Amino acid sequence: MLPARHRLRASADFTSTVRGPGAHRVGGRLLVVHANRTGARAGLPPRVGFVVSRAVGNAVTRNRTRRRLRASAASRLSVIPLGCDLVVRANPAAATASYHELDAALARQLARVLSPVRVR
Repeated sequence: MLPARHRLRASADFTSTVRGPGAHRVGGRLLVVHANRTGARAGLPPRVGFVVSRAVGNAVTRNRTRRRLRASAASRLSVIPLGCDLVVRANPAAATASYHELDAALARQLARVLSPVRVR
């Protein structure tokens, strides 16, 4: 489970992570990962938010996909820099992917999206 202090909840936080200055995005077949690190957030714990739209499937499929992504993100909190916000968006192909496929996709996308964020 993802601890509460590591969750993105407010709409404004999602927007600033996806569209804010300094935001980075990396996409793949299963997932798109957005990352943003602002000076105001430096030193605070990393936060992760999830977007799983109706295009992914019905409520059961969306919730299962979100739970799998949340578990995968929780196991990778140590590699996310302090003050970094992430938004993980599931593509429709994520509905049929296994946990291991989603986990591997998240690991790949995190490595790619965090490299420019760490440079700052």
